[in-house]
Amino acid sequence: MKKSLLALAVLGAFAGAAQAQSSVTIYGIVDTGVVYTSKAVNTGNASTGSKFGINSGVIQGSRIGFKGVEDLGGGLSAVFQLETGFNNDNGALNGQDGTAGTTNLFRRKSVVGLSGGFGTVLVGRQTDFADTISAYTSVNDFGGVTGAVGHNLNRLEGTRTNNSISYTTANLSGFTGNLMYGFGETAGQTSAGQSFGIGGKYDNGPLGLGINYYQSKQGTSPSDTSLISTATAAQAGNSAYKGLNVVASYQFGPARVYGNYSRVKQDLNTGSPTAVAAKTLGAANKADIYELGTAYSLSPSLKLLGAVTHTRADFNSSSKGKLTQISLGTDYWLSKRTDLYAFVANIRATDMANTGVFGDATGTAAIGNASDSQTAVAVGIRHKF
Repeated sequence: MKKSLLALAVLGAFAGAAQAQSSVTIYGIVDTGVVYTSKAVNTGNASTGSKFGINSGVIQGSRIGFKGVEDLGGGLSAVFQLETGFNNDNGALNGQDGTAGTTNLFRRKSVVGLSGGFGTVLVGRQTDFADTISAYTSVNDFGGVTGAVGHNLNRLEGTRTNNSISYTTANLSGFTGNLMYGFGETAGQTSAGQSFGIGGKYDNGPLGLGINYYQSKQGTSPSDTSLISTATAAQAGNSAYKGLNVVASYQFGPARVYGNYSRVKQDLNTGSPTAVAAKTLGAANKADIYELGTAYSLSPSLKLLGAVTHTRADFNSSSKGKLTQISLGTDYWLSKRTDLYAFVANIRATDMANTGVFGDATGTAAIGNASDSQTAVAVGIRHKF
């Protein structure tokens, strides 16, 4: 009897040790707001008008995820992360990769890898380093509110790369670097659909600096998921996207002040649209995106937010257009995991189609230039678990 009790105690000790060396965390975000937009497009009757609705993911996309780590000994750990997005206004899964009728279960992230003193290596579907340095931009405070005016295009909103491998260094006296490569997976043509990125950031007290460069090439199944391929066989392997981000942030007492610049080139956009409705930001051959903003803490729980984002688009040198958005807001934290927010933003277009703050003001051939100016107001709640 004593031997049996001793054996059970030893087995229990080993089981406890194994459990302590491995852990899995379930986490998520539920973000929902009541949104008003002026001059939203109604494609059903080719008109525009005021629109009220419930939006999921005003600041951050609603999501649920699983991440884990296993201690392999010697400072080495195995890590994984699976994350799916959903629309909590209707309960549907969020997002697909351009394949009709196909929704990606773990669209937001699906990676596995190794981590240690050397840094972290991850393989799977993941964002490039632009997503990391976006913490120094308006994305940190406004999230999706400033996406349509430029941050969706310059990848600061977080665009995924399929079939990719990334390496991120450990923190080296405030500096962290990153390399990424996306496999095109095209037989006989290595360059078709491939992508690569290189970036770094530096944190030193109140100062934060970041830089990232990302390039992708066209292919039948591009690793860069922002490319929905309509390329011909002759175009496969040609550079389709080149993006450079330079960001900076500084904390002056209660105020964080930031500025950033991005240049995006889409070499395969060789068309020369003349109709305003056809001159969308995604159709631009080149775009320069500028931003200045601040987040002022009135108290540990309450912040006042402001940002100006300006984009200049070049449509294959035949014509140019501009987008300018002024964003104001406040964010009040009820606890470490729950906050209430209120935003107002005005986006104005000149000589190009207006994207709309939440992407619902771009004109069509029937409607024409739906709105030179649109205002959106959002009031919502976000909970993290």
